[in-house]
Amino acid sequence: MLNDIVEFKKIKEGDVKAFERIFRQYYSPLNHYAFSITGQKEAAEEIVQDIFYILWKDRGTIQILQSFHSYLYKSVRNRSLQYIEHIHVVEQHAENVLMRRDMTVEPPPDEILEYKELEKILVQTIRKLPERRRQIFNMHRMHGIKYRDIADRLSISVKTVEAEMTKAYRTLRKEVDHIYI
Repeated sequence: MLNDIVEFKKIKEGDVKAFERIFRQYYSPLNHYAFSITGQKEAAEEIVQDIFYILWKDRGTIQILQSFHSYLYKSVRNRSLQYIEHIHVVEQHAENVLMRRDMTVEPPPDEILEYKELEKILVQTIRKLPERRRQIFNMHRMHGIKYRDIADRLSISVKTVEAEMTKAYRTLRKEVDHIYI
């Protein structure tokens, strides 16, 4: 713990070697921790990389009131929970839009326009996905095929299916965030 305090002081002063030591020490354990929360390897890696990026970028202004170890783990936990909440909100919104579409009562015109715009963006983005990723995404989201069955049909591992779905979701999320933020 004392060593972490010394390393963090060095990082605050711009010592790249100290940052690299901390990165090497914590990167893998933090990835495992983020994965245990998100259940998605690539999302976990992205979260941890973002935490380290922010640590370096804002090193001069970050105030750590607890141990450096606790700061890193709490940051990863918070970011992982935000990620899960974001995914949940996006999926809930898409589900709500689809449910409204199935209703016999016509939704308000502004919602129809918003839905059509979102649908157009999603279709265009899905078309731009690499062929195998698009195929996996369509098999799972459009046809409801489980990851294990997709892996068996395409003669690939379940982990590959998970990775491709994560990449597809990330691409879709970036496009939707770009439009709505």
